[in-house]
Amino acid sequence: MSRIGNKVVVLPENVEVKFDGNDVTVKGPNGELTRAFSPDIKFNIDENEVTFTRPNESQKMKTIHGTTRANFNNMIVGVSEGFQKSLELVGVGYRAQLQGTKLVLNVGYSQPVEVETPAGITIEVPANNQITIKGSNKELVGKVAAKIRSIRMPEPYKGKGIRYAGERVRSKEGKTGK
Repeated sequence: MSRIGNKVVVLPENVEVKFDGNDVTVKGPNGELTRAFSPDIKFNIDENEVTFTRPNESQKMKTIHGTTRANFNNMIVGVSEGFQKSLELVGVGYRAQLQGTKLVLNVGYSQPVEVETPAGITIEVPANNQITIKGSNKELVGKVAAKIRSIRMPEPYKGKGIRYAGERVRSKEGKTGK
């Protein structure tokens, strides 16, 4: 039995949900998201609560059931509260700055690296060594954060690189010279 799929999603007052066959559109104060879901999973709306039912107990249906509920809940949370990821730049001379919609990173390469901000995402640089990525689409926020992090992954010998806020990088000893 899918525990996540059986949970009820409570709709906030400021969020509108429209069902058009398999396509679901969610509108809220932070924007509008549309997604196509599996036609096998049925949505049941009761005032401000949404539940999901599956046609049978196969492993595939249980998987789709939980995934559908989680993705729908992420849409609701995204348009009402939004999502955010924070990155830290660790290293001498590593810094980030915002030029219009471009994020410019100086992370030890010979040239600065420029990253375009996709639609629906806002990037803030509260300090030279901190980046905050905000948006209503959880997948897109995570994808942009991972793309920025992949520009200079944290390395285990000196600990330099771009890492998620609070991420712990295990350091290695290196050569002992003996």
